[in-house]
Order: sequence, then C-alpha cells, then structure tokens
Amino acid sequence: MNALYFISGAGFVGIAIVFYYLFYKHLQVAIASTPWPDMRKQTVGRGLRIGFFGWSILIAVVSLTGFTTKFELFPFNIMPFVILPLLLTLAFLFTKSMREILEHLPLKALTQLQVFRVFVELILWLLFIQNLIPVQMTFEGYNWDVLTGITSLLAARYILNSKSGLMAWNIFGLILLVNIVTIAILSMPTPLRVFDNEPANRIVTVFPFIYLPTLLVPLAYILHFLSLRKLRMKS
Repeated sequence: MNALYFISGAGFVGIAIVFYYLFYKHLQVAIASTPWPDMRKQTVGRGLRIGFFGWSILIAVVSLTGFTTKFELFPFNIMPFVILPLLLTLAFLFTKSMREILEHLPLKALTQLQVFRVFVELILWLLFIQNLIPVQMTFEGYNWDVLTGITSLLAARYILNSKSGLMAWNIFGLILLVNIVTIAILSMPTPLRVFDNEPANRIVTVFPFIYLPTLLVPLAYILHFLSLRKLRMKS
C-alpha cells in the first residue's frame, strides 16, 4: 500500500467524519430550537447519531466481506446501499418533523457545507493518477462537480437572500451530482458499462472508498434537498 493510496482512503473517511459532524451540530441546534419536549429532542438526536454510526459500520462490514466487489451480482452488490439513503431522505423530507427542524436550520450552513465536494474531487484526482479510476470521473474528464464546491461559499455570501438564485444554484448542483453518479455507474464493469477505457470503476466498492457513494454522495443531495425544501417553505 503506497502513501497516495492511504491518503486517498483516509481522505474519504476524514471528509465524512468532519462534514457529517458539522452537519449534525447544525441539526442539533435546530432540534434544540423546536418546540418539542426535551425527551423527544434527545431521542431524535440520539437516533441521528445511531443512524450515522450504524450505517457507517454496516457499510464497512459488508464491503470488507468482499460482497460489494462482486460485479457479477450487479446491481445487488452495491446499488441497494446507494439507493437506500435516497429513499429514506425522500421519505422524511416532507414530514412535519422535518419542516419544524428546517424552520431553525440556516440556509447559509446548508450551502457552505457543500464545500466538501472540492476535497472529494481532489481525492478522486489522486485516485486517477494512481490508475484506480478512469479519467471521466475526474475534473480532467466529465466530472464538473467541483464547481458546486467552489461556488458554495460564494453562493452563501452573495445569493443567500435571492430565493430564485439559490434555488437555481441548488438545482445546478444536483444536476452535476447526477452527472457524475451516472458516469460512475456507466464506468463500472457491468453490462451497463458505456465507458470502456481502463481502469473500470471498481475502487468505489472497496473499503474505505465505498464511503464515497454511500456517505458523501448522500450528504451532497441531502444538503441540496433540505435547502430546496426550506426555500419552498419560504414561499
């Protein structure tokens, strides 16, 4: 194992820990500001912590068994772990409880946290120069997701008070996210493969790199969905 490989793997873990922690702290403040009974606030906060750690451990255990790398089982080897966070997010997004939390969750924080995507793209580039992912998954290819991360601080500074501007920025970020997720899937060694250049996209099914599609991609769209939901609430 060379140094770049270790840095790449540790980078995904570090980004997940730091930015989920920051996200959780904002959620914690928002939950504390709701009119809920103290017992409910504590239960929800505990549930969020257990959910994050439980999901992280489950992904680690499953991937370490080698199950997620068995592309002959595709899509059942990896896609359930990619789709489940999306389904859960959509299920809770329009609930009364989420609305009450969003009333106290600042748009500025939801926007600024997207800066983590800059660091993700840098690590993807490190994987590319190690010949572990194909060029189309980097900013040298067709992955322009770094633009969301770069513009996140600018969006929080200059268009935070523009509902239409911030909505457009979030939709733009979601489009870029869908773009790279699609490219990643079409670069895997499956019957769906469109990009035939080597290497195939196998590394994201290996621990700890599997945290990219199962933790970091969900964080990106969760922040977008919450922002758009809050903007809709304002109307």
